[in-house]
Amino acid sequence: MTPTPTPHSPLQRVQLLLAEGMGVGRVPKAPGTWGSVLGLLWTAALLWPQSPWLFLLGCGLGIVLSVWLCGVGERLLGKEDPGSVVLDEITAVPLCFAPWHLFQSWHGHVPGVQEWFGVWNGGFAVSGFLLFRLFDIWKPGPIGWVQRWHGGMGITADDVLAGLAAGILLLCAQH
Repeated sequence: MTPTPTPHSPLQRVQLLLAEGMGVGRVPKAPGTWGSVLGLLWTAALLWPQSPWLFLLGCGLGIVLSVWLCGVGERLLGKEDPGSVVLDEITAVPLCFAPWHLFQSWHGHVPGVQEWFGVWNGGFAVSGFLLFRLFDIWKPGPIGWVQRWHGGMGITADDVLAGLAAGILLLCAQH
């Protein structure tokens, strides 16, 4: 990959700012973990309307934007899967909670933000976060395989699978 100079156009600066999670990716230590914390805020935003359809739509749009913007960030920075690009973590965190959210919605109860992140379920949110980070760092089986894909797809796909693996484990633990 040929290194590209620092972005000069306003559009390139905005694209990189988004790919780097509004600057969170530039935190010197554990940028992926800090991006995942921002992912909890993204999860809360998706839960706010208490609609399983909007939750799924937001997850899908987030993944599509992540593939595109992480690929742009990779090209602008001239590095393969740069550590400062954390939009993949941000958009994948809601997937940790998607299976349980959909299960609850299917059974007639659409949980809201206060149920997910309140005192009672705070441990649930922390468990999802920790499982996601475990799978994202460890990268067992297919999670590691898809990271070898090129561009934004490879950057994002491993996080999507890590989020889904965490979500399936959370759902199994609840039932």
